[in-house]
Amino acid sequence: MSLLPLLAACGTGSKSPSADGEKTTAGSSGQLDIPADANADLKKQYLLENAIAACMKKQGFTYTPVAPESLADSWATDGADYTLTKKYRQKYGFGLYAGIVYPNDASTAARQDSDDTPNADYVNTLTPAQKTAYNKALGSPPDPKSGEKKSTGCQGEADTSVYGSEPVQERSTTTESRNQANAQALNGDTKLVALAQSYASCLKKEGISVTTTQPTGIGEMVKLQALKSAPAGAGGVAAVEEDGSTQKSLSKEEALPLLTKDIELAMRDLECGKEFRAAYFPKFLKAPASGGGAG
Repeated sequence: MSLLPLLAACGTGSKSPSADGEKTTAGSSGQLDIPADANADLKKQYLLENAIAACMKKQGFTYTPVAPESLADSWATDGADYTLTKKYRQKYGFGLYAGIVYPNDASTAARQDSDDTPNADYVNTLTPAQKTAYNKALGSPPDPKSGEKKSTGCQGEADTSVYGSEPVQERSTTTESRNQANAQALNGDTKLVALAQSYASCLKKEGISVTTTQPTGIGEMVKLQALKSAPAGAGGVAAVEEDGSTQKSLSKEEALPLLTKDIELAMRDLECGKEFRAAYFPKFLKAPASGGGAG
């Protein structure tokens, strides 16, 4: 199927994704505008969402296409943009306790409540029978255990119209192999290796433990260590014990001093890695590596 009809169907008046979390929204036609600067992969993700919406409309349901986030935007406040990351960390630290201290803050809500979408709201208005029909029409990704190679329902129809006949799993394997090759290249880059070593030395001087100096891992290292050592209830999510019981989430009063420490740690990490990230992210965004970036 040609992609031209899908491109022509895009509406007007929508906004491009931003680092502040503002997403492109569907226009009156129910279609997303595709940003002019979107690369080939991102354009296909937009086309996929638009195709799902068009298919669901034919089935008698409303589906609001969800604007995909560009790689640069997804890492903007996680290190790719120093100014935005500094602004975020000065208030939220690594974000481990910010959701508890600022429960109504859009910045923390966007990171924690990924299920709060127009489609979820729409499905909640349906009767049980309608929900069953909606889910069947929407379809689901292939289940490798059953030997399925293509998504079902509108997801499958949209996937074929945008990506062709290549099975989802094969496409995923190809992408993963490419990302692993990119990771090897980043970790073998002499300039990045030297900057990562300097980054690690700075962290040690600050009394921060260093568990890796690989370019693809050091940027997220301090954040992951903080997450691992965080008490139960951090992030506003109750921890589940082995017996199935849940622990109570931290209170705002309990989270406030922890947030202060989290901010201090996040800022020290940011400053130690400033030169490294400035060199790393332009290369990472051009050739993404599996496992994420240096946030």
